[in-house]
Amino acid sequence: MKTRRRLGLALTLGSLALPGAAMALDFSGYLRSGAGGSTEGGTQSCFQLPGAQSKYRLGNECEQYIELDLRQDLFTLDDGSVLSIEGMAQLYNQYGHTPKFTGDYGFARMNQMYAEWSKVPALNGGSLWAGRRFYKRNDIHISDFYYWNQSATGAGIEDYELGGLKYSYAFSRKDSVFQEAYINRHDFNVGGFDTNPGGELEFGVSYIDKPDSTDAHSGWAVTAQHKQDGFLGGGNTFAVQYGRGPGTGLGYTGDVTLDNSAKSWRVVEFFDWQATPRFGGQFQVVYQKDTRDDGADQDWLSIGVRPSYAITEQFKLVTELGHDQVDATDGTRKLTKFTIAPTWSPSGPGFWERPEIRLYYTYASWNKAAQVAASQMDPGSALSDTGTFGTARHGSNFGVQVEYWWK
Repeated sequence: MKTRRRLGLALTLGSLALPGAAMALDFSGYLRSGAGGSTEGGTQSCFQLPGAQSKYRLGNECEQYIELDLRQDLFTLDDGSVLSIEGMAQLYNQYGHTPKFTGDYGFARMNQMYAEWSKVPALNGGSLWAGRRFYKRNDIHISDFYYWNQSATGAGIEDYELGGLKYSYAFSRKDSVFQEAYINRHDFNVGGFDTNPGGELEFGVSYIDKPDSTDAHSGWAVTAQHKQDGFLGGGNTFAVQYGRGPGTGLGYTGDVTLDNSAKSWRVVEFFDWQATPRFGGQFQVVYQKDTRDDGADQDWLSIGVRPSYAITEQFKLVTELGHDQVDATDGTRKLTKFTIAPTWSPSGPGFWERPEIRLYYTYASWNKAAQVAASQMDPGSALSDTGTFGTARHGSNFGVQVEYWWK
């Protein structure tokens, strides 16, 4: 009910006949939906290695998921700046359960609701914003891994241009609607360093205040990222991140009970290619090392690729191969997953063209250490000995899925 009221308020404000108002209402969104099963019978159970922060997505998503976004430019001032509001509804429901988008197996909430004053001359074209918003999100598509994500409930100055560089600052208290505690966080960014033709460098610093609670600490993290356009017909991204204490979340607010002795660092490398109109894809490598005084050290390595080849203008053959490995105190956990997906792509043959309607078959195998960890940390999951595949250390899923985004 609150979600409907908020969305209704946004639409009402967007329809006000103010002098100078820009009445265009932008509607964008994202959808993935489907149905899947296991070769052992029953609903599809997805494969993710305990300790890995992501999983390879193709043929390995077990939910109905929708984002519906409305943005309204309310007013254009004489100086050319624009006052806007934006709201996004998010709906989620697990496979195997009635899609009510509520209760134990689903939810419906507003994951964005904010106001923005953009193109401000005093900020050299920058913006002021306040509310809950997606903000400076950096992700790898094939694993849905948001390695540097400053989305927040807060306020900030974005892309103030000075000397050819763009400066941003955000103050927030919640990384997302899922964060329960309110924790002060400061994010500083500077971008626009032209390193080479088509290449740009960006730096970021996050500082997390010490909360007013027992056993809590402050923390920090730094990120350096280089993006290169025109790489194999696509783009390349390389990022290095380092954090201490709660800053070990590396892009999020981490565990505030960790002190400065806790440290994490991460290297991210991924690139997209569209070598020909019909042959494209994405490749990724992620390595993260976590060091803790209590001995809970962990190293995570993830390597994967999703190539796509269009046999005709509207029919692709898409495959995905991914391997995750976690070295922890209880041993080395391993998971390898492969998917093949004949795909109808009515918008064209390119890797990024959507919608896609896929049939898929997924096979995964994992080792004993992965099974033991899953049985302890996530009983009933695909890798656990109480899951769909029992004591076996391999399994297969199949199904159909549609994925679509629009602007």
